[in-house]
Amino acid sequence: MKIVSIRSQAVRAPYRRPFAISSGTSPDLVTLVVEVRADDGTTGYGEASPMTAYTGETLEGLQAALTGHVAPALVGRDPRDLAGAHAAMDAAIRGQRLAKAALDLALHDLAGRAAGWPAHLLLGGRVRDTVPTAWVVGLGTARETTEEAAGYAARGFTHIKVKGGADPDRDVELVRAVRAAVPDGTELSLDANEGYDPSTAARTVARLGEAGLDLVEQPLPRWDLAGMAALRGRGGPRVMADESLHSLHDALEIVRRGAADVLNIKILKVGGLHPARQVAALAEAAGLAVKIGTMPELGVATLAAAHLAAALPHATVPADLVGPLLVEAEPLAPDAFAGARDTGLVALPDAPGLGHRLTGLPGDAVRGVPGDAVRGVPGDAVRGVPGGR
Repeated sequence: MKIVSIRSQAVRAPYRRPFAISSGTSPDLVTLVVEVRADDGTTGYGEASPMTAYTGETLEGLQAALTGHVAPALVGRDPRDLAGAHAAMDAAIRGQRLAKAALDLALHDLAGRAAGWPAHLLLGGRVRDTVPTAWVVGLGTARETTEEAAGYAARGFTHIKVKGGADPDRDVELVRAVRAAVPDGTELSLDANEGYDPSTAARTVARLGEAGLDLVEQPLPRWDLAGMAALRGRGGPRVMADESLHSLHDALEIVRRGAADVLNIKILKVGGLHPARQVAALAEAAGLAVKIGTMPELGVATLAAAHLAAALPHATVPADLVGPLLVEAEPLAPDAFAGARDTGLVALPDAPGLGHRLTGLPGDAVRGVPGDAVRGVPGDAVRGVPGGR
């Protein structure tokens, strides 16, 4: 079996309300869907969402890395050779983990379809049939955030994550209000997205703990592992690393420095399911819990995250499988997430591959993609994205 073509297409889905974090606001979830086709006709689909406000990467840059460097390195290779694929992609270009992740997911999907196996069997099996997801509330007014958090906790979401980082005093009051509004036993986390000042973070996190916070995510800049370790050493809310973790080497340094209780593994950020499993194995060896996070992304990548979360015994912090739930209409795998909004649970599909029903690139949003685009998307294809530039 050999890869004969790779195509991609940009997809845009408006958020139900603009998704805001401390570094910026996104009105739409924009993602790139990738199709990998083998010489026997088997196809696999992957996805990567740049979320510029979080990653600093753009759709145009993602497309350029994919079509100019990463995709050509895989044409002619056996799509089931996942380790070899990563070696080839790394030799073609350094970094560019989003582009590599999109292809990694497509290769897992294709390999699963070729074998007739759901993706979790490629990841070692599954320890849970349904994956609990947190509900993630973007930045908003205290009233909006509290009402949204209470509403989803009442539906059955056992973990609520709110965004913060811009104003520590506001964050403390918000945590206090949300804690009072959700049922007893609801786990509450706050994601500061690197927003706290190192000189005052210890006091802020202590106040958050007193207000009822269970887990604080990336309170300090990604480079400040010493500060993260010091916060962890003070007790109080558990500390989770996110922006500090982009690779297996980052994970090793976090473990060495004692800088986190929990690792937030985002499969797109680390380069796909293959490197995500390596990071997860390191966390397990170090006795750390993991959370499978989101950029956010749409249904293809979110299903990949669900398979990984189901396969890891130490994925004990509910995953962030909310991308398909945050948009007005999920265009890639709507059936897989139809009931999750009302239960907080994502049922793991048993269909081969990732378990979506894509049989071709969705819609005609990028009309410039030739059917045999081995070299990828033409440079001006993004102009065809609905609502684009």
